[in-house]
Amino acid sequence: MNVTKMRILLAFCVLLCSSLILSQHLEADQDILIPEDWTRVGRIDPTEKLELTFALRQQNVDQLEHLLLLVSDPGSAQYGKHLTLEEVAALVRPSQLTQKVVRHWLQSHGVTDCQTILTQDFLQCTMNTQVAEALLPGIEFHRYVRDGIFLVRSSSAYQVHEDVLQHLDFVGGVHRFPPKGQGLNEVLTKRRRSGAKFHLGNTPATLRSRYNLTAADVGSAQNNSQAVAQFLEQFYHPADLAEFMTLFGRSFQHLSKIDRVVGVQGAGKAGLEASLDVEYIMSTGANISTWVFTNPGRHETQEPFLQWMMLLSNMTDIPWVHTISYGDDEDSLSSAYMMRINTEFMKAGVRGISILFASGDSGAGCRHLTKENSFRPSFPASSPYVTTVGGTSFKNPFKVTYEVTDYISGGGFSNVFKMPDYQVSAVEGYLKAVSGLPPKTYFNTSGRAYPDIAALSDNYWVVTDRVPVPWVSGTSASTPVVGGILSLINDQRFLKGLPSLGFLNPRLYQLQGQGLFDVTDGCHLSCLDEQVQGQGFCAAPSWDPVTGWGTPNYPALLAALVLEK
Repeated sequence: MNVTKMRILLAFCVLLCSSLILSQHLEADQDILIPEDWTRVGRIDPTEKLELTFALRQQNVDQLEHLLLLVSDPGSAQYGKHLTLEEVAALVRPSQLTQKVVRHWLQSHGVTDCQTILTQDFLQCTMNTQVAEALLPGIEFHRYVRDGIFLVRSSSAYQVHEDVLQHLDFVGGVHRFPPKGQGLNEVLTKRRRSGAKFHLGNTPATLRSRYNLTAADVGSAQNNSQAVAQFLEQFYHPADLAEFMTLFGRSFQHLSKIDRVVGVQGAGKAGLEASLDVEYIMSTGANISTWVFTNPGRHETQEPFLQWMMLLSNMTDIPWVHTISYGDDEDSLSSAYMMRINTEFMKAGVRGISILFASGDSGAGCRHLTKENSFRPSFPASSPYVTTVGGTSFKNPFKVTYEVTDYISGGGFSNVFKMPDYQVSAVEGYLKAVSGLPPKTYFNTSGRAYPDIAALSDNYWVVTDRVPVPWVSGTSASTPVVGGILSLINDQRFLKGLPSLGFLNPRLYQLQGQGLFDVTDGCHLSCLDEQVQGQGFCAAPSWDPVTGWGTPNYPALLAALVLEK
């Protein structure tokens, strides 16, 4: 008998035969809180089917991070030498022991209906509620509802035997409640109440004018593509996209159809968020093949965001730029979950994929604590392995002119992730140069700082359900605009035989604002208390935690990112 088989048998002898060994919590660092907007409606029938996702412990994560930074740094000899999915899988695939221990554990409870992905680091298993509750002692599944959407979750902690614990990062589909999203309708209401009356309104023509895109700046490379991801029953209507391009796309060559939908489109009314994402990535990154990753949210036990991450690790051919308008408060998630999601971002970046996230629409945020408040960072915006996009407004709402901060633009400092080396100099420069910073008790000066870049984020025109709708605002708008511009830059790189941009941040911080319009005027919102009185951070020359390095000046940014060696 070989050593590996002996280790597996020993592990299971202990696991199955020794009930005296205590189990341990897999996510012990996280209290299980039910968001106030979710209402519990009843216990789940023991025979009802559930789908749980098991994140198996990966190998060589440190090596993955090292490779990501090498292929993303123009100063490295490995710059642009991205890995294939098969090479990523060979690097991080869980050990044979891990795979066998987890599968035997599941099978010992009668769980056999499991699917894996190419990288073999996730197992998605279907079982009935009674089996799930025996598999994970301590949990009790109930059905919850919010805004007509039902979800099956447990409000109590679960335990995993210590011999299995070392082989798992987390179990998905048990505790995590999806966030409400960036709240476009709420932002719209706030805009109206804030006294804003008339506005030029942002359309593709406005954006292309501000960011110096000409009619000739459209895609032409055959191997280029871009994508948006939609969650929580958000979906677009093809008729809305066609109508939008008829109204606003006449001055430049464009596509009026999505090339590929990954997932299942829902039925009924189109989502405002989904319409916004699709219409503006396709009008900025014009004439470029566009995909939509969609999850209709019909399966109550799925985590849509996790489903999307797993898709990326199971597809060899995917778009080069992905933009996502989705986020949670950092403090609502376990560190184990966020660390694993970071690894998934690294897996994408080392393949040459650029992932952009909206920075959020709550400024610095506010966490109300017993003794004193603190700012509230958002994840994945705070991940060191994505490019985070903030928001701006026109100084003069009736003229295409210079930009100031949008007061809702999310930004700040992570309480979980340390500041990555690529941004230390820029962030320390901001902290030293700016007077009147918020008290240091409100934010973590050594944390990953965001956003990295920005674009206009207020008063967009969107076509939804065949009707043009004004006043749509949020970093959900700025993110696909930046994504489209990066897709255009990828297009020119491909035509010159260069690799995709991939993980942009190391190069972006090396540029130190080159190719971008610096935004130096305005602040964003935060805690409404005596200490900070509703004000978070303020814009400043160079990088700042409201607008990052600024907004794109396409010809200059193109030159900086295409002429590099």
